[in-house]
Amino acid sequence: MFLPTTKAELEVLGWHTLDIVLVTGDSYIDSPFSGVAVIGHVLLDAGYRVGIIGQPALDTPQDINRLGTPALFWGVTGGCIDSMVANRTASGRKRKRDDYTPGGENTLRPDRATIQYTNLIRRYNKEAVRPIVLGGIEASLRRMAHYDAWTDSIRRSVLFDAKADYLLYGMAERSVVELADSIKEGREPKDVRGLCYISKELPKDSVELPPYAECAERSADGFRAFRDAFKLFYGSNDPATARRLAQLHDTRYLIQNPPARYLTETELDSVYALAYERDLHPYYLKFGSVKALETIRFSISTHRGCYGECGFCAIAVHEGRRVRSRSRASIVAEAVKISEHPLFKGRIPDVGGPTANMYASGCERMEKKGCCPSKSCLTPKVCPVLKFGHAEQVQLLRELRELKGIKKVVVASGLRHDMILADKSAGRQYLKELVTFHVSGQLKIAPEHSEPNVLKVMGKDGCDRAALLKFKELFYKFTKEAGLKQFLSYYLMAAHPGSTLEDMIRLRKFALAELDTLPEQVQLFTPTPSTISTLVYWTGFDPVTATPCFVEKSPKGREAQKEAVTGADKTLKQNMGYTRKRSGVKVRKGNTGAYKGGRR
Repeated sequence: MFLPTTKAELEVLGWHTLDIVLVTGDSYIDSPFSGVAVIGHVLLDAGYRVGIIGQPALDTPQDINRLGTPALFWGVTGGCIDSMVANRTASGRKRKRDDYTPGGENTLRPDRATIQYTNLIRRYNKEAVRPIVLGGIEASLRRMAHYDAWTDSIRRSVLFDAKADYLLYGMAERSVVELADSIKEGREPKDVRGLCYISKELPKDSVELPPYAECAERSADGFRAFRDAFKLFYGSNDPATARRLAQLHDTRYLIQNPPARYLTETELDSVYALAYERDLHPYYLKFGSVKALETIRFSISTHRGCYGECGFCAIAVHEGRRVRSRSRASIVAEAVKISEHPLFKGRIPDVGGPTANMYASGCERMEKKGCCPSKSCLTPKVCPVLKFGHAEQVQLLRELRELKGIKKVVVASGLRHDMILADKSAGRQYLKELVTFHVSGQLKIAPEHSEPNVLKVMGKDGCDRAALLKFKELFYKFTKEAGLKQFLSYYLMAAHPGSTLEDMIRLRKFALAELDTLPEQVQLFTPTPSTISTLVYWTGFDPVTATPCFVEKSPKGREAQKEAVTGADKTLKQNMGYTRKRSGVKVRKGNTGAYKGGRR
């Protein structure tokens, strides 16, 4: 069922008031791929009356107050994407389109939506004050002092800037029900796991991070303080080992409780079995369709979390490093339900997760003791004790494509090709199955770069040239054997910390000579909050070795790196001229002041 978004729906349900009102920067799409819809259905399943308001107008009380004042709390999220990322390109330009807005025109989601919506609620609800709880990826990744690329500065926790009461980070299904129970029963909620709050006192059992004021300094000492704070923050994301954190902001502390315990397989299955409509709510549909539905309406999420730890990715901080998989029966049951949808035409556009081939994988140590504190599962090479799930995925995919009414099942989520190559028992079988039945014309993979020094900073040492070329060879071998016409498409990244213009030129040459293509899917690195790569971008230092790392910050230099791969020969020569022109500079404009000595 749709959760109510109008007074008329409340009357039909016989609800005079709501317990919780959720406010989101997206239009209301009732889908298991929409965080606000999932949280709403989980609360409804727990017995709470919940409503959703999508993209409320900022200049009137009518929109934000159309469902009345909730009895327990307001929940605020910027949406499925950080609002600054949704609204601004990597170069800072305003985006014209928004895939989560009816009609597609980017006019309804404000910058820093979490802060704007909290202010909106406070402005028009001064007499009936209820707690405001922040959630979603925008709040989750900005919960501590963090680097913000759009102001080029360290900002305070969003909980302070928004002046909200609480913040729930991570996936939050367990946390939000515990918080609702506490508020309903009049209990102090400050021991809820996965919760952040503000305190005048420092809890005795907390680990104190360097204060915000020190982290915000644009100096060697400030970079060191921010690096130390991030190390403690990043190391406290596993529920099995994390401790309570505290960070001083002026005269008060931001307190972060340990993460919520991960949902069990049974609990995860129950979340995806809830009654989602897989559609845009009719109230918003009258304003136009949303493009996001084209890919998420009939897609299936098989698992959460990712132990890949790519430096530029926030999944490890938001969803967690441990992979939690749904049961095969649950996924198949969802596919059956999808096949019965009146709009379904027989094609499931994606079956996967943050990394598709991590389904059903992991290790016993990780489950019992948490992730290794000083060792990555895949970098610099795949851990020998890691249990792969490729055989289970083959079985799952076979079951799905045998279901009545399903003509095609596509795996469109990203793959770790180094994992496929490392799995000597079922890796090739999985790839052959994928190539033969589950690729829709092209298989997209993300090697990101070709140069070892850049891959190391990215945390993708194992995805080197040799692994990529081996994967390419196998892909086209199996494609030929299946008698199909399909190809590999490569996602690459420019201006990532550690990458120079010369590195991008070498990447272009590699792509032309070895990949037989001139890639068009080249994105500029965007320093988003709470990622390792953003830490390097701000400080200019490698977080592991503490050695200087080259960072291209100037807009001209960043664009030149992208053009070095995607541009015509004339543009390439111009870029090479740019290299020669600046080759003698000892301190490059736009780079961090901490790095001196020209090119690395």
